[in-house]
Amino acid sequence: MSRHHLTLALALTLGMTLPLMAQNSDNPNKNFDIQSTVGDLHIGSDADARKAGLPLYPGARLKSDDENRSPANLSVLTEGFGIKLVVAQYTSDDAPAKIVDFYRDKLRKYGKVLECHSQKHGGDVSVHDDDKSPKDSKDSKDSKELKCDENSGPVTELKVGTEDNQHVVAIEPGDAGKGSKLALVYLYSRGKRGDI
Repeated sequence: MSRHHLTLALALTLGMTLPLMAQNSDNPNKNFDIQSTVGDLHIGSDADARKAGLPLYPGARLKSDDENRSPANLSVLTEGFGIKLVVAQYTSDDAPAKIVDFYRDKLRKYGKVLECHSQKHGGDVSVHDDDKSPKDSKDSKDSKELKCDENSGPVTELKVGTEDNQHVVAIEPGDAGKGSKLALVYLYSRGKRGDI
């Protein structure tokens, strides 16, 4: 099976699986796993700080008031490419500055920590593909460095890694200015761009 056909098959599987999982709300596990000779697929709501590769901020509680933004753990792994995305959202009674200090220190184990400020709500991960020069059209083993999209706003994003292997912690003031909301994100991808 060619890579193109495999990618198409996995995309179709994912497209059919997500609506089925949403309909099956009686399933307390809310996980879907396929293991085959061509690849593995995991879709679940089993995301947490540990699966994002980070410690949980002391006293933080899993955010559960928004069904549309529940924890997400997605991985598609094949011989040709792979992607893993973990998103977990929490709330805390502590001020954002205290949480920023905590995670700035914890993220250092992954490399240089970039601090960005934006208007976006936490948990958004973006991959830049701005530079389309001829040298970038060749397969590059080096992943691009992360950068800030903007640098003003109430949401603090701490980023570390590269576009293909990144940890992001987004912290923003809580509702009515009380406490904080935080999102822990881990994204890993391998293989050629365009295969996924």
